[in-house]
Amino acid sequence: MSLDKILVGLFGLLGIVFTYWFFLMKKEKPVNVASEIDITVSGGYSPEVISIPLAKTTKINFTRTDPTDCLSEVVLSDFRIKKELPLNKKVTIEITPEKAGEFKFTCGMNMYHGKIIVR
Repeated sequence: MSLDKILVGLFGLLGIVFTYWFFLMKKEKPVNVASEIDITVSGGYSPEVISIPLAKTTKINFTRTDPTDCLSEVVLSDFRIKKELPLNKKVTIEITPEKAGEFKFTCGMNMYHGKIIVR
């Protein structure tokens, strides 16, 4: 086997391992929220994972700084909420979760994702 075939195989294997880690193994630690949190919407959501208390009203403030049309709305389907996010304006969503679990929020096109963990 020649050196170029070995290098191509090695780099291919490293590419597969990196892709697997980046998309499937990368875990973001949740940010604990007492009553209110600010989420910046720019190329995704930051913070992406939040932890909120059960049966307590929590304010989630979204501020979109990215002009991408996809990020112009946020959808919390489990809470039946869909809100427009005007550019550079804070939009507050109040939720009072009635059950524990993990709930996703997404952009309007379901390309960018975030997660709410209720404990």
